[in-house]
Amino acid sequence: MTDDAIAAVVEEFLDETESALDDYDQGYADADATLSVVRTRIDELAAAIDERAEE
Repeated sequence: MTDDAIAAVVEEFLDETESALDDYDQGYADADATLSVVRTRIDELAAAIDERAEE
C-alpha cells in the first residue's frame, strides 16, 4: 500500500468517525452504536497499517 493509499484510509477513518460522533452529538445514535462504528473504523485503519507494514 502506498503512502497515498494510507493517507486515503486515514482520511476516510477521520471522516467516518467524525460523522458517527456528530450523529451521537445530535441524538441520532446512541453510545453503543457510535462506539461500534468507531471500533469498526479503528479495526479497518489498523488492518490497512498492518498491510502496509507487510509490504
